[in-house]
Formats: sequence, structure tokens, C-alpha cells
Amino acid sequence: MHFYQFHIGDYKSHTHHLSPMEDLAYRRLLDHYYLHEVPIKQRDIARQIGLRDLEQEVLTVLDEFFVSTENGFINPRADEEINKYRKFSEDGKKGAAKRWHKDTNGEAISPPNATPIATNNQEPITNNQINTYICPPDGEPEPSKKLPECDHKAVIELYHQNLPTMRRVEVWNETRAGYLRQRWREVAAELAQEKNITASDVLAWWGEFFKSVGNSKFLTGRVNSKDGRAFVADLEWILKPSNFAKIVEGKYHGNN
Repeated sequence: MHFYQFHIGDYKSHTHHLSPMEDLAYRRLLDHYYLHEVPIKQRDIARQIGLRDLEQEVLTVLDEFFVSTENGFINPRADEEINKYRKFSEDGKKGAAKRWHKDTNGEAISPPNATPIATNNQEPITNNQINTYICPPDGEPEPSKKLPECDHKAVIELYHQNLPTMRRVEVWNETRAGYLRQRWREVAAELAQEKNITASDVLAWWGEFFKSVGNSKFLTGRVNSKDGRAFVADLEWILKPSNFAKIVEGKYHGNN
């Protein structure tokens, strides 16, 4: 849909805490969602809405105002407006078709009391001809797995327990919280592909992950660089998307 109502007061009451860049990200995410009318896939969404350099702000807003499902991120409030628009549009087509004796595709139809005209190429519609991808036959949406909520405190405690020599977390701001929420969701979504999971399952993964970090000489400062200084990672550095992926792939292990 190319138009949607914008309630300034309602929007302001829910977004007054956002930074200017987060506010821009939210508006563009809404525009993208209304325009395409499909769940948002996290991969490359920042580039798609023209905010390549503000990926973290985009992901933070996506996590706060959208709901993660197995098909992507959805916005229930926007879905209500989209459904209203679709119903209004469909009702308009039916009204016009009734007036002009045409179906919604523009084909002429017979008046209500007319005798149907038989054709040689007419075949009955079978179940396998019905498109059930958009809506199941019973009219109910496909159930989606709900991922457990991110337990920030427990993850930080696991970090401290398994990596006692690394820099402790003294400040937990929204930027760091945003990084953890995104990594938590990625891990949970991966685990949920095999079975129904709980927060305990995700925390168990994080415990093993931090143990793996502890086995890396590079990440824990046991390897000096050419200038004689050692690098020591902290939790924020670990949680950044590119660093996290490299750790999981084992780039900082082995001889390093």
C-alpha cells in the first residue's frame, strides 16, 4: 500500500526515547513495511532502507518495535492497517463488479437469475489449485515459534564467570544491549530449527561460547602484536556482528 495514516501524538508517545537516527530508522522501516506488505528479513535491511552506516540503530529499532517470527519481523499494528486497507479495496472491487456485472478481474458475469453457459474447457477447481501459501485452508495463520526473551543479566554473568581475566562490564547502555539482543536472537533462531527451546538452552550455548573465547590466545591477550602490545577483547567487541561471526567461525583460534 502506498498510503497509511500517521498519528503524530501516538507516534511521539511511543518514540520519544529514540535518538534522531533511531527515529529515522523507525520511519523508514515503517515505510518499507507498508510498501511491501511482507515480513522484514533482517539480512541487509539497513542497506535496503538507505541506512547502511546505521546498521545498529536499524537493528535496535527492529528489535523494539517489531516482532520476530520464523518468516521475518512483523509489526502487529501495521498489519491491522494493512488488513483494513485490503478489505476496503476488496469491498470496493466487489461493489464495482456488482454494478457493472463483472467479476473482480474485469470479466463479464451473468446476472443472478441467468442460466450458466457451459463451455468445453471448463474444469472443476481442485484443492491443489487453491493457493494456500498466503492463508491456510481453515483461515488460521500458520503458528510461529516464539523465541525466548534475551536474558541480559545472565549472559553478562556467564561472560564474567568464564572469562575472569577480560574487562568486566561496568556500563550496560542501549548500544551494548542492542548488540546482545541481536546475537541472542540469531543464536535462538538457529537452535529453534532443531527443537523447541527455552532461555536455558540459549544460555547453555552462551556458556560454551564464552569458554571457546577463553581458549583463544589472541582474544584473551596471550599473544603480542608486532608493537609488543597484547589485544584483549571485551563483551561489546565480541558482540559486534562481524567480530561475533569470526569468533564462531574460529578465526581467532588455532595458532592465534
